[in-house]
Amino acid sequence: MSTINTLLSAHAVSKSFSDTTGTVQVLDQASLTVTAGQSIALVGASGSGKSTLLALLAGLDVPTQGEVALLGQALAGLNEEARAALRSGRVGFVFQNFQLIPHLTALENVLLPIELAYPKQSYNEQKITALAWLDAVGLAPQAQQRAAVLSGGEQQRVALARAFATNPELIFADEPTGSLDHATGKRIEALMFEQVRAKGTALVLVTHDAALAAKCDVVYRIAQGRLSVD
Repeated sequence: MSTINTLLSAHAVSKSFSDTTGTVQVLDQASLTVTAGQSIALVGASGSGKSTLLALLAGLDVPTQGEVALLGQALAGLNEEARAALRSGRVGFVFQNFQLIPHLTALENVLLPIELAYPKQSYNEQKITALAWLDAVGLAPQAQQRAAVLSGGEQQRVALARAFATNPELIFADEPTGSLDHATGKRIEALMFEQVRAKGTALVLVTHDAALAAKCDVVYRIAQGRLSVD
């Protein structure tokens, strides 16, 4: 199912939930492949299952049926700790709700994945990397501000810096520019795609923005639980 350049693959992945009304089929037999340096967009109406599929592809959730392989490793049978270890330093995330630690500074939030991925680096080396990424997203002056006092757009830029900070092979981004003004959003878009081109980083992007999706190599649409190439 994988090749030397395949970073992510999903085969016939389904996800269902049970509630008081019965079983709800969110995803039905979704399949895709992502190779090094490739960008793909997942689009669809709100509630169509885009974020659910993203979580399954990243190993943050497990499918009801089907197979997912991440970075050459089948996720089936791996527990949560093992999946986290597989992602460490090699996968970056930009969540729609940022998921920053509010009492830490912007710098400390970006430092966290660097410290986990490269524990043998000196603190000074780690700090230089974190500050460089904050500068890249235009937030070097806010490095010592706590995440809780930053605006939504600033928090989103910290989240982007954190995602890129370990030079990951693959980035998952859930509406990465949704909280940003037009000018900042365009800057972040350019940064994301620059990484894909310059470092061979693959990008899996969930977005409602048709213009942003069109910049990706492949656009997948989810409708009624089914995934198809747009």
